[in-house]
Amino acid sequence: MYLSDKWEDYKIIDASGGEKLEYWGKYLLRRPDPIAVWDDKTDIARWNKVDAWYHRSNKGGGNWQVFNKSIPDKWQIKYRDLVFNVRPTGFKHTGLFPEQAVNWDFISDLIKSATRPIKVLNLFFFFFGATVSALASGAEVCHVDASKGIVTWAKENVVSSGLGDSKVRYIVDDVVKFVKREIRRGNKYDGIIMDPPSYGRGPSGEMWKIEDALYPLICDCMEILSDNPLFLLINSYTTGLSATVLKNVIKVTAQKKFGGEFDADEIGLPIHASGLILPCGITGRWVRKD
Repeated sequence: MYLSDKWEDYKIIDASGGEKLEYWGKYLLRRPDPIAVWDDKTDIARWNKVDAWYHRSNKGGGNWQVFNKSIPDKWQIKYRDLVFNVRPTGFKHTGLFPEQAVNWDFISDLIKSATRPIKVLNLFFFFFGATVSALASGAEVCHVDASKGIVTWAKENVVSSGLGDSKVRYIVDDVVKFVKREIRRGNKYDGIIMDPPSYGRGPSGEMWKIEDALYPLICDCMEILSDNPLFLLINSYTTGLSATVLKNVIKVTAQKKFGGEFDADEIGLPIHASGLILPCGITGRWVRKD
């Protein structure tokens, strides 16, 4: 398992009964997590002492019940030298996925160890932590997402980390259409990161379904990797899409074309009260070995 265990400003205190109890900086949040199927609360006292609690609605979505009236609409937490703006959203998320820190470190180490300029393409959704990490490591980044609001949030995090002068482009576009245009334009990237949703729509209503669209997208991405690519990273939260599936896809695309090494596994976070691990999706990685 890829374990994100280097956090200081974030911590899962406990997880049980389809929920998790987390410190985001100094604020304690209680949120749904259907993966926590066991029912064994360890730190019982703190479950009812939260600053805010997200309740799901039977009609979809949900709402936050705020107990601490001084909790701000938005605040900052740090990971190493990176500074992120988080806020409770109407979809239970805070805008940051802490389990991805292990991938940020993976990307950062590769970029820093390269003896040449590195150009990175980051595709989809809330994966802007990878953009911040890549920029902080010295890469040039193109960040693409269909949501203007998410791209704006990515910009905020780049600035808060002191990277506002970095080489970064923000593109609001359908990812599939953007990649196809990059093929026609002849643009190349040394690293590609993607965090595709299970389902989604582009800015013009384009339909995305991961079982149908993931493999063709990765095939297209092979056409925009440079002649000496550094890495490919694919993350997924889709239930039923296993690590073996990602291994198979990477093997018949990146590894077949460029050689190198690849692997895929669950990604997770430690639960401090119980010593358990909370799984948080899967990640597939391919690295070019010279």
